[in-house]
Amino acid sequence: MKRIADYGVKIGKMKPGKRNTITDVEGVTVGHVTLSDRDIQTGVTAILPHQGNIFKEKLIASSHVINGFGKTIGTIQVNELGTLETPIVLTNTASVGTAADALIAATMEQNPEIGRTTGTVNPVIGECNDMFLNDVRAQAVQKAQVLEALANTASDFQEGAVGAGRGMLCYSLKGGIGSASRQMEFNHGVYTMGVLVLSNFGMLSDLRVNGKPAGHELKQALLDSWEEKDKGSVMVIVATDLPVSERQLNRILKRSVTGLSRTGATIGHGSGDIVLGFSTAVKIPHDKPAQPLTIPTIHEEDIDTAFRAIGEATEEAVLNSLVTAEHVVGRDGNERPAFKDLLTEFGIELT
Repeated sequence: MKRIADYGVKIGKMKPGKRNTITDVEGVTVGHVTLSDRDIQTGVTAILPHQGNIFKEKLIASSHVINGFGKTIGTIQVNELGTLETPIVLTNTASVGTAADALIAATMEQNPEIGRTTGTVNPVIGECNDMFLNDVRAQAVQKAQVLEALANTASDFQEGAVGAGRGMLCYSLKGGIGSASRQMEFNHGVYTMGVLVLSNFGMLSDLRVNGKPAGHELKQALLDSWEEKDKGSVMVIVATDLPVSERQLNRILKRSVTGLSRTGATIGHGSGDIVLGFSTAVKIPHDKPAQPLTIPTIHEEDIDTAFRAIGEATEEAVLNSLVTAEHVVGRDGNERPAFKDLLTEFGIELT
């Protein structure tokens, strides 16, 4: 499947990782379950931060709200304690409860001491509203499908109209799952910034590809017949192996908005634009050790490199979510075309 780089588009100045996805951060894997049956166009995407017991070995984590029209679960505790203790699950707005139930069950299965000799667990769920293409009232996502996505993650994964992205729209076209990464070089090592987005926002006329007003060109080619409304959202999931504190990570997450904006995002009133991120550099034990924890962090003078990396990776991830998505017909015959198909139909070049 062609990604945005395959169209000759080079985003930013920094070098991408080997896969140019979030899984360039070692240990991170992604899994999907996709539901596609007439009015049902939805699914689940699971992100595993590492391959061990995440409840037992927590990660430095943070979240940032760009615009809060969203229904996430778990971010209050993440921001209070600065750690992540479960995988991250993405789905549609009406299925966040089901996703949380499944993630709680999976974590308790792995950790029988939860609710007995230790406390409870904080599941982290993100969502976007796919009601245009999907019958969200049907609540088609079931617990078994969330567990399936969690159990079948890998370093190589699909992008576009898959998993949680199946029914999502982006810039009035078909959106969904997209990913990208950037390498960060310092005198103390080379690190990776990985981003995965669930894109469901924007108006066609605002879309820009590496500064080129591709959406405006498409809007004119469609003879201005397209009704545009920006009532969508975006979930930005960030993984890095850079050693950072929770405070530093939060500063980095805030800069994801630069990448969103370069694609044309205006962060509308009805948009839930939420960023969740974690660092795999240090594992925080659930059980209190005898000695104080030692947590290495970068010097503040290094952080501008991370700011640039997250902006570039977020921008490219959004464009990948667009260009890899396929045309989908869903609820009541509603449909959205694929960006790649319109480029071919109207002969629009991206470079």
